[in-house]
Amino acid sequence: MPRTAAWIEPRREGIYLPAADAWIDPAEPKPRALVTHGHADHARGGHGAVLATPETLAIMGVRYGDQNGQPIAYGESIRLGDVDVSFVPAGHVLGSAQIVLEHKGERVVVSGDYKRRPDPTCEPFQPVPCDVFVTEATFGLPVFRHPDTGGEMDRLLAALHANPDRCVLVGAYALGKAQRVITELRRRGHHDSIHIHGALQRLCDLYVEHGVELGELAGVTGLKAADLKGRIVMCPPSALNDRWSRRLPDPITAMASGWMRVRQRARQRMVELPLILSDHADWDELTTTLREVAPSEVWVTHGREEALVHWCMTHQIKARALDLVGYEDEDD
Repeated sequence: MPRTAAWIEPRREGIYLPAADAWIDPAEPKPRALVTHGHADHARGGHGAVLATPETLAIMGVRYGDQNGQPIAYGESIRLGDVDVSFVPAGHVLGSAQIVLEHKGERVVVSGDYKRRPDPTCEPFQPVPCDVFVTEATFGLPVFRHPDTGGEMDRLLAALHANPDRCVLVGAYALGKAQRVITELRRRGHHDSIHIHGALQRLCDLYVEHGVELGELAGVTGLKAADLKGRIVMCPPSALNDRWSRRLPDPITAMASGWMRVRQRARQRMVELPLILSDHADWDELTTTLREVAPSEVWVTHGREEALVHWCMTHQIKARALDLVGYEDEDD
């Protein structure tokens, strides 16, 4: 019996499509790359040509310089060789997409990274029924069930209001997480200026250029510690405990990440206020998604692959783990 989607070749450095002579999220430069989103473990520079959403190409431009890019809008379909290709929203970050491949009567969806929670900074995930669904498993264990987003933001604001002589320093990944935290705070009525580390500025500007309202943002340079009392300050996770943060007024150190569910990670980061906020699907959302798209086969990658493969097998869904390299948890 022929193998499902035999026209797709998962390789160590990415997923190769011989019939289209193209790669999906390759870990090294290739002549033609289809890119799901702008995080560095999926979008790398140096490709001969890049096909991605306009927003992802803009993000890659900020990070790597101008790309030889072909923008593909959500819902647009193109033909590469003998493969029909389209991009649909993944709900992960601005411009993130699932790549839908159709060839020889089969449909394969490569989801990239995705989440199912509402996010005011990006288009919501769109389930696409398919024969093969390639899913991430970053939080692919039953212990990972993310709490309500609003509740986590309320905890942040409560800490801020209870400590007027301190600031709250929030570590958040520069692409996606930082902008999501800012917009969620705005939705809860926090309209004061939010201070940001310089490393967040370019991507915040890009989000604003693409219609995401972030409100008033300000830097930290030149300010005295007293100027930052009662303020929210945001930085990359790497800056939480470095020399830059020492100028702040007795900061309450927070970090917005799905990994804050793991207490040991919070302790290792010396995080006083762990905020469980993820841009990836949790266990229930992963399994719900598989039920919705109803594939005959699931390919699992970059994460806790074994548990999700086992879940598929117990639900009469054929499954396999892909051994791809180069994927990281992005301080999610």
